[in-house]
Amino acid sequence: MAGYKDPNCGERASASRDAKQRALDALRNKAAPDPEAVAAKQAALAAREAAQAERRAARKAKLEQEKAEKAERKAAVEASKTVAPRSEAELKAARDARYAARKARKR
Repeated sequence: MAGYKDPNCGERASASRDAKQRALDALRNKAAPDPEAVAAKQAALAAREAAQAERRAARKAKLEQEKAEKAERKAAVEASKTVAPRSEAELKAARDARYAARKARKR
């Protein structure tokens, strides 16, 4: 049985050159990509990007709408705070309406 032979510097360099050459040959022999497949892949990518852009725009529009609605509600609350105080009769009518609604829910 033969023992392990330690490769010298020249053998290691030769083995490295051979490995590089095999890798280059494999790369050169690789088949070119099919133009139809590449075009289909690019079209799918463009469609996905367009859909993402549309979703982003819809999300941004929704956030802007919610922001505007919140500002409107805040303005309405501020406006309601500045309304003149209600009379005793109005307060009693509101209290009676709440009482009647509560009784109606219990039935």
